[in-house]
Amino acid sequence: MRFDRFICPACGAALQDTGASLRCPAGHTYDKARQGYVHLLPVQQKHSLLPGDDREMVAARRRLLQSGLYAPFKDVLCALVRRQVQGKAAPLVVDAGCGEGYYTAGVWKMLETACAAPQLCAFDISKFAVKAAAGQYKTVDFAVASSYAIPLPTGCADVVVNVFSPMAAGEFARILSPGGRLVFAVPSARHLWGLKQVLYEEPYENEEKDVEYPGFSLCGRTPVRTTVTVTGSTAADLFAMTPYAWKTGAAGRQRLAQVQSLTTELGFDFLLYERI
Repeated sequence: MRFDRFICPACGAALQDTGASLRCPAGHTYDKARQGYVHLLPVQQKHSLLPGDDREMVAARRRLLQSGLYAPFKDVLCALVRRQVQGKAAPLVVDAGCGEGYYTAGVWKMLETACAAPQLCAFDISKFAVKAAAGQYKTVDFAVASSYAIPLPTGCADVVVNVFSPMAAGEFARILSPGGRLVFAVPSARHLWGLKQVLYEEPYENEEKDVEYPGFSLCGRTPVRTTVTVTGSTAADLFAMTPYAWKTGAAGRQRLAQVQSLTTELGFDFLLYERI
């Protein structure tokens, strides 16, 4: 682990890797966790004691993603990022809201073959997610941090990846160099439609629109669609890794528990933005 791109969340100065910790010239110190990540989320940036996905959601997401159901989306994401870094020397890619690291790992594997001396920094607001990611993927610099106060210097990144995480356009624009790219994955209109039909008496489609953000120019949209059938514990993991796990009532949960086989569409749209 190098951690040489991160900056101090307290004062914005560069952090020096002292071995067991990171330290800035002002003396702010951040210990490295045993799993190989650093905690750069100040208490004033937390909206709860343990923000982000909890331990159970992280475990469910890891089991589900490692089953391969979402592999088509990872492959398209990696292809999109490859086109943005091809031919660049020592590009920096940032995975904002990296979760347990499934897409992060795919991007890193691609970067190793696509360009020389790449670096990948990844962060998430969930300590449980980052702990799981750093424990398994040792070649990436992981941090617990917020997308709304990214501990990276201005203009340092060539590409920012954001898969189903908050769109912190101001911070993404700040850390990207001019001409840098943002790959933003959003759910399609009927993403998880089959699951919604079980959970809700009146399921609703997700809104699809091309949004312009200050500092960015929208370059294109790449849709990816597939249909999967899941059963038993896999269906339960699919539910547990989604936001519906937070807001579904008892009746919807009971209906899902009675389903032996669930067929649902999965859909991402990858929106590509250029930093202007």
